[in-house]
Amino acid sequence: MNTDEYRIEINLAEQSLKLLKGDELLQQYPVSTARNGAGEMIDSECTPRGQHIIAEKIGEGCALNSVFVGRQETGEIFSQEMAIQHPQRDWILTRILRLRGLEAGRNLNGDVDSYARYIYIHGTPDTVDISTPGSHGCIRLRNRDIVELFDLVDKSTPVNISEK
Repeated sequence: MNTDEYRIEINLAEQSLKLLKGDELLQQYPVSTARNGAGEMIDSECTPRGQHIIAEKIGEGCALNSVFVGRQETGEIFSQEMAIQHPQRDWILTRILRLRGLEAGRNLNGDVDSYARYIYIHGTPDTVDISTPGSHGCIRLRNRDIVELFDLVDKSTPVNISEK
């Protein structure tokens, strides 16, 4: 790996995402990962571990709090009224960084494929408790944080997800 390239380190125990360039820490963000903990199996609603890359960047130029369904912008802007109307909905807002696993049998292919599981780094409502596990497997960030991160990284940026 070129030591001048960006990379992302997600620590499940710390509920943090670090953006590094070589060994230099550029930014650190609080995150919310899976309420079910770490795990790779499909339908587990766990956050997968291991080496990944950003496979897709979705939502460039969208407004803060733009609502996404099936990776498509709906044209809606998230509001508290929407949250009240849909209290069980897992909101995907502002930007999406879709991940692809790189480790066959761990997070690539078969019943453990992170891409097929639709694992993202994405924005979430500002009312969501960041720094506490609560997602269905994805990595949630504050909307302003996902915009900043989205603008700094490219497709193929390495992402490592670890428990420590």
